[in-house]
Formats: sequence, C-alpha cells, structure tokens
Amino acid sequence: MTPPELALVVPCYNEAARLAPEAFLQFLATHPGVRLVMVDDGSVDATGDILERMREAAPDAVTTLRLTARRGKAEAVRAGILAGLDQRAALVGFFDADLSTPLRAVDDFMAVLRDHPTIEFVLGSRVMLMGRDVRRKATRHYLGRVFATAVSFALDLPVYDTQCGAKVLRANGSMATMFAEPFRSPWIFDVELIARYLRLPVAPGEPARRDRLYELVVPAWHDIPGSKLRWYDFARAVVELGYIWRERVTHRPRDGTTRNPGARR
Repeated sequence: MTPPELALVVPCYNEAARLAPEAFLQFLATHPGVRLVMVDDGSVDATGDILERMREAAPDAVTTLRLTARRGKAEAVRAGILAGLDQRAALVGFFDADLSTPLRAVDDFMAVLRDHPTIEFVLGSRVMLMGRDVRRKATRHYLGRVFATAVSFALDLPVYDTQCGAKVLRANGSMATMFAEPFRSPWIFDVELIARYLRLPVAPGEPARRDRLYELVVPAWHDIPGSKLRWYDFARAVVELGYIWRERVTHRPRDGTTRNPGARR
C-alpha cells in the first residue's frame, strides 16, 4: 500500500450522536493522499460500529484502532499517531471527531508545510476575525485567553492558542520520539506536546525549534454541543501546566544549558 501524504488521527469516545461519517467519507473521496486513523477510546455506545462501517466503505483510506478501555484523548491521539508513523506517512496530525474545525481546513495545514520547508509543526488557532467563522461561548473564550497567557509564560513562547484540536506535523525521525512515551498531562497534552517539541535537539546551523512552529488561523471553528470538558477541568489544567513549567525550567539539554534551544533570550 502506498504511504499516505497525511495520516489524520481522529480520537473518538462515545461520539455516536455527533460523528458524521458521511463528511469524512466525502472528504476522503477528494483527498486520495489522506488516510484517516479513527481511534475508538473504549466507547460504550455505537461509536465502534460506526467506525467499522467507515472502514468497510473505504478500506484503503480508513484505519480503525480500538482501545479496550478508555485511556483519554491524549493516549488515543498518541496511539493513532504511532499508527500513522507505522504507515510511513509524510505528515501526521489530529482533528476532533465533532469537526469543530472543518475538514476543509486540512488543505490549509498541508499547504503551510508544503510552502514552508523549514516549518515542522502547524497548530490550529481560533481567532475571531472578520472573514472567519469562529464561534465560541463567551465563558470558554475568556477562560481560554487567561489560560493561553499562562501557557505562553510556561513555555516561554508567544503562542496564541494551544487547545484547538487541530494540529499537523512532519513525520520525521525526531517526531517519533515526541510520541514514544505516554503524556503526563492528559488534560492539556497539546501543551506538553509543544514542550516536548521544543526540547528536541537542534543540529548546528538548523533553525531553532520555536522558529519551526506555525500558528494557522482556522477558517471556522464552532462550539459543538456535547463537549466532555467541565469547569473543574480548568483547575486540573492549571495544575498540569505547573508541572510543564517546572519541567521546562529544570530541564537540562545534552549541551549542558538550562534552557531549551528554542527559548527566547
């Protein structure tokens, strides 16, 4: 089987009521270079049956993985990315199952990596701009801005939005090390993923890791009813962010410095 240009992971937990298999299959019909990796995170509803029907409808374009018990979105994404790497995809990434970020945005992510050879990691960013259809609940938006400011401090990185569930990366050798171990921070694994990326070694003459990150403003993003996040998850996220900050300030790379190669000075 020819390796895909992009292996796109879609983590699913009890998504039977929100999953739109037709949208995924229509997308695949016009994107022969994309292979979906649908990960069932131990669902107890009909999610598994829906994913299996998708695989039967497009066996060359849909891979299904089933985790025997719920292990959380972070581990579902990690398992899917590892499967994508096994398929020798040129790019790997993940989108939320509810398609809060529409699949048409995949083309934009791939275009960034195609047009900018030094960029390795593209993060979707939800920004309410004219000409963009970004709809977020006010409470979540303002809590998100507070959290994003804290993340910028914790990572020493001027990132606007780490929690948009749409990200695409180049599948080179160093990327595999980012997913080798389970994430310590299941609620904000996106932040931990960026932190892991920033800690990757940089060869002499190569751009700093921070200069290979790219935030892409998504064309649309909608709050979809049925989110599994609760208000107390914000408190958990703050605690986990503290762990990530402590890891950054105490981490000692191989060159003996105390800061990652991409950090601002």
